[in-house]
Amino acid sequence: MCELDQLDAMDPAKRGVSRRQFTVMGAAGVAAAACAPTGGAKAQDSLTESDVTFEAPGGTMDGYFVHPATGKHPAVILYPDIGGLRDAPKAMGRRLAASGYAVLVANPYYRSVAGQQFADFEAFRNDGGFQKVGPWMAKNTPEAVMESAKAIIAWLDAQDAVDTSKGVGSQGYCMTGGWTIMTAAANPDRAKAACSFHGGGLVGDAPTSPVNLLDDMAADSKALICIGKNDDERAPTDKDKLKEAGAKAKAEVSVEVYGGDHGWTVLDSPVYNEAEAERAWANMLDTYKKFL
Repeated sequence: MCELDQLDAMDPAKRGVSRRQFTVMGAAGVAAAACAPTGGAKAQDSLTESDVTFEAPGGTMDGYFVHPATGKHPAVILYPDIGGLRDAPKAMGRRLAASGYAVLVANPYYRSVAGQQFADFEAFRNDGGFQKVGPWMAKNTPEAVMESAKAIIAWLDAQDAVDTSKGVGSQGYCMTGGWTIMTAAANPDRAKAACSFHGGGLVGDAPTSPVNLLDDMAADSKALICIGKNDDERAPTDKDKLKEAGAKAKAEVSVEVYGGDHGWTVLDSPVYNEAEAERAWANMLDTYKKFL
């Protein structure tokens, strides 16, 4: 997951980008993907969106649910990065819904707090976000994440917009990248695609480490593991361990290092890399098309 030195490296000023330029770029990127506010159930450009809550282990899950206005569609869980619920992951959820999916953007910190805690990633970086979320993150043990995933899938399966004859996908970023594999491992009968983008903590010795859960995924599923360039530089053997575990797993496992730094796929990240983010998005859509 994000470490303090990674956050420091994401400082726009240290990357030759002024604070004003970053603010303009970040706002423009989010606005381009989604122009309307959320709240309440409403249709927007053939999409229906709503803020939702439901009971889940350890508290009340809250999130943002968006899907095509008509029909039934495969469900996808979008786990936001360390910055939590905010406009950027919601915009990404809208984009995915427009491709024909029923998407829940889940609050990763629901066991501790509800709703949006930071306006954007820049606010997280500058307002002591890492220290603030530390206690919340501590509650998200692998066991807790897998319990939550079961509750989320059960809720999704009860929604009229969800096609339960199709598998469920999940995508996660930064600290939640490994959650996608945990979700698929804990729900092999329903979860058929796990897409991890610059995920943290994928490799470890514990039985619940994502690398050791790949073999618990269903044979008719896939893990798409997209690694950041600087993450690979920090831990160059992780990709090899993931590939080795993937080769032994029943599921299809794809592991690739991308030409973007940690955080490159998230719209409001200061290291957002449009070309590589679009390539990762296309590979994710291809995974969903084939496995959901």
